[in-house]
Amino acid sequence: MSELAPPRLHSLGDAALLCELPAPAQLAVQQRIWALAAEAAQWPGVDEVLPGMNNLTLMFDPALADAEALGERVLTTWPKLKAGAIASREVEVPVAYGGDEGPDLGDVAAHCGLAPDEVVRRHCAGEYVVYLLGFLPGFAFMGGLPPELATPRRAEPRTSVPARSVGIGGEQTGIYPVASPGGWNLIGRTPLELFDPTAKEPTLLRHGDRVRFVAESVRT
Repeated sequence: MSELAPPRLHSLGDAALLCELPAPAQLAVQQRIWALAAEAAQWPGVDEVLPGMNNLTLMFDPALADAEALGERVLTTWPKLKAGAIASREVEVPVAYGGDEGPDLGDVAAHCGLAPDEVVRRHCAGEYVVYLLGFLPGFAFMGGLPPELATPRRAEPRTSVPARSVGIGGEQTGIYPVASPGGWNLIGRTPLELFDPTAKEPTLLRHGDRVRFVAESVRT
């Protein structure tokens, strides 16, 4: 995978380094970011690694690490990394599509020029990978949405989206772990708990997981 371009480096204050790759998000790039995060977490002076979508932020102690030397190490390490080093699981997510559980299914169907049933079929046929956990605890941004289902976010976000709602936002799909404001198009809802702060592993999903949506019911 050495053909991938190296990340662009940006200082964020005097104790953070942003390593950024150009869009669009791709699994091979994201896997390399995860591998870089695992390596950098072991480097002297690095306090925290924060993988993002097409980027990695390294938080470091300026007394123990030099930003320029840290950047050079990133660029030296990047071409040696192997994608796919992170362990992944396959997680099946049951969904009740449409109706009160997915009030925007009809809007997505109209935007895509498909019948609601066909939107559900194609959504369930997608091969999804969790690229990033963020925005809310346990909110998984997933790559792999069939391109014909890409739908812009709502012009007016909802003030409250029910917990466990499955949505489409742009070229991604995701699940709201808790009730919150949000602008994604809601196409269904899962009974699974995405976030439990009392559990040993608070989030159901983690980056690298492969997700498969299964239609429990469809209301159009």
